[in-house]
Amino acid sequence: MKRYDAIVIGAGHNGLTNATYLAKAGLDVIVVEKNDYIGGASVTRELHEGWFYSSCSYVCSMMRQAIHRDLDLSRHGLILVPYLGGVSFADDGSTLLAYHDADAAYLELKKHSPHDADAMHRFHADMSRYSQLIRKTLLRTPPDPTTFRIRDFRELLYLARQFWALGERELYEYIRFFTMSAAEFLEDYFENDLIRATMASPGIIGTALGVYSPGSAYVLLHHVMGDVDGNIGAWGLARGGMGAISNALAGALQEHGGEILTSAPVQQIIVKNGRAVGVALDDGEEIQSRIVVSNLDAKRTFTQIMDRNDLPPGIYEKAKNFKIRGSSGKVNIALSGLPKFTGVPDNRYINRGGQVFLGSLETMERAYDCWKRGRWSDDPFIESVIPSAWDPTVAPPGKHWMSNFVQYCPAELADGPWTAEKRDQFGQTVIDKIERYSPGFKDLIVHMEVRTPHDMENEIGLTEGNIFQGELTIDQLLFNRPFPGYAQYRMPITNLYMCGSSTHPGGGVSCACGANAAREILLDLRRKNTVPEDDFYDE
Repeated sequence: MKRYDAIVIGAGHNGLTNATYLAKAGLDVIVVEKNDYIGGASVTRELHEGWFYSSCSYVCSMMRQAIHRDLDLSRHGLILVPYLGGVSFADDGSTLLAYHDADAAYLELKKHSPHDADAMHRFHADMSRYSQLIRKTLLRTPPDPTTFRIRDFRELLYLARQFWALGERELYEYIRFFTMSAAEFLEDYFENDLIRATMASPGIIGTALGVYSPGSAYVLLHHVMGDVDGNIGAWGLARGGMGAISNALAGALQEHGGEILTSAPVQQIIVKNGRAVGVALDDGEEIQSRIVVSNLDAKRTFTQIMDRNDLPPGIYEKAKNFKIRGSSGKVNIALSGLPKFTGVPDNRYINRGGQVFLGSLETMERAYDCWKRGRWSDDPFIESVIPSAWDPTVAPPGKHWMSNFVQYCPAELADGPWTAEKRDQFGQTVIDKIERYSPGFKDLIVHMEVRTPHDMENEIGLTEGNIFQGELTIDQLLFNRPFPGYAQYRMPITNLYMCGSSTHPGGGVSCACGANAAREILLDLRRKNTVPEDDFYDE
């Protein structure tokens, strides 16, 4: 039986990134994936004839450009295009248009509030300073503050220098920022409710927090510190859907000799004498390797595919208590034509952006209240994109595909388990809200796929459907992610590593977790490091 240098569990984007860097360094690598397709949540699938859905992840903003260039993903077909604009809808039907052009964006804001139009410059300047500091940590291994190792000491000094560079006033504000809610943070800048609601909306995406929950300000920052094609803070789409990212990574992996085995669910990580030595598949086959890398979340890794007796005391409990709370759903819709929205000009800038049905800060907070009571929101926050408005590969000619990300949707309902009927009712709630802003929208629907957190967990292994593989709260960031003492990708079993979004820097299609884990593995194996440490735009 062949013995590999490394087995990576899970062919999501981080698993593929990790495997590619290991293969690039000369290791014999295999990726095992439970589904018959690759990509995990970053996938494109033809779920209705002629329509190709990015069925889970739908937007690209955090993809590290250093990784994109280093693995030459463009040569493997990856094309990322930033939004040109967008529109936010208020409860009363009023709209806030967003434009990529700075002058057009300023004039639109000025129509709503001259004060806020001017304040936006200050807001972006402050967020840029905050995000630049965090961006510098994304492709670095977090230090362990409890050790006296030279490497950890140097990394702590590096972080201290970055913080001190902010200056005394900014440092106080930065520390305050981490503990604030998105809504309260934005009150320091804006007075118009629709503008504040629009700017606050990234702070709730994919997390079990409301706009007034402490800690949601950081989640806001997490979503605006990426870039697309050099545009800092931009959001964009991948031509061919989000699966194009996974397919490009798979192409790079195979170019360097790596293997991918699909339809191969892992039953257990095999541990002998305190060392990970391979995996056992559901069909009984065992695959041996020098190291094992899990791209699954921390809870699933340590409570489902490991024997509890193989773990040191306390690790099982840490994994069990790791905060992973599903709060979002997804509704993908095939359309016979391009929907028309009330009060929105029909131009390519708006069509090549997103539609955000948010209502107001109060509406979003009430939607969160529904989630806390164990039911989906009756007036949900919906963020939509229509990629087919610019990408002809995802829908038939003249037809369109609409992706709808929905907050809030609980993993467990107060009135009992999810059923097909409840899932359909959830989807209908989403359709009804869109119809309010786009009369006749229902008549355009050709096909609809509804995904609850329950569906996402069962299909792609996201515990509770949590898109970040763990809450992005301050107690689960940096050297606390996933657990204190295990933030450097090495797990408590010798030769066992993690590379998924449960590790630093967390969720989003960034590929940073996979790359960082590869760096540590190569360091342990004394192989030449081929992984970039700093993003090009931070140098």
